[in-house]
Amino acid sequence: MRLNYVETGPADAPVVLLGSSLGASQAMWAPQVEVLAQRFRVVAFDHRGHGKSEAPDGPYTIDDLGRDVVELLDALEIEQASYVGISLGGSVGLWLAQNAADRFHRFVVICPPTNPAENAQMWTDRAAQVRAEGTQAITDATLGRWFLPEFTDIEPVRQMLLDCSDEGYAACCEALGSANLLPGLATITAPVLVITADSDTSIPPETVVPAAGQIPGAHLEIIEHAAHLVTYSHPHLINPLLLAHLG
Repeated sequence: MRLNYVETGPADAPVVLLGSSLGASQAMWAPQVEVLAQRFRVVAFDHRGHGKSEAPDGPYTIDDLGRDVVELLDALEIEQASYVGISLGGSVGLWLAQNAADRFHRFVVICPPTNPAENAQMWTDRAAQVRAEGTQAITDATLGRWFLPEFTDIEPVRQMLLDCSDEGYAACCEALGSANLLPGLATITAPVLVITADSDTSIPPETVVPAAGQIPGAHLEIIEHAAHLVTYSHPHLINPLLLAHLG
């Protein structure tokens, strides 16, 4: 499985991987890349079925998405990296922290679905809708969950959603619908920063805060007056937290 990625920053610097939200490409990290690249070799990638990555027929599993990232490390001959992921990318980060701990230094997981299988039917229904009607059928509702009404610079993100492979999006919905990352949280040993947003209706803080409490030593930050795609809408708050945690 070949993942598309974009590298920025010094080739000999410590590596940070950036894993994106469901429906978004690596371009969603534009508010972070320039800042991080002053200190890190930044590898922003597209999950399978997203951006310019391959989109094999689904369904996918969270194991598939996690192993794709490990294979990307192998392909780039990177022994160890740190990882930042939001939404779907946050779930992948939790999988990596549980299943590939030897390859990673630190994790930042932002608005991560920890037990989406609890609402499996919702993901199954959304996958079916996108296969039947395309991502345009869910774009407006998605943007309504991702941003508060006062944030209006959303057209680049709208285009990412419209450009996303219908099959890739649907198959990643199915990956979430079968994923439960809660049982392994207590086994995580790497330093983890968990970030949630107080007005996130996609992955409510009421689900994220208890999960963070199950990760040994995890640090929790709650961003106020923010919705799901908080990295894009509130980089002035997120970027300092990333730099402080990643070192």
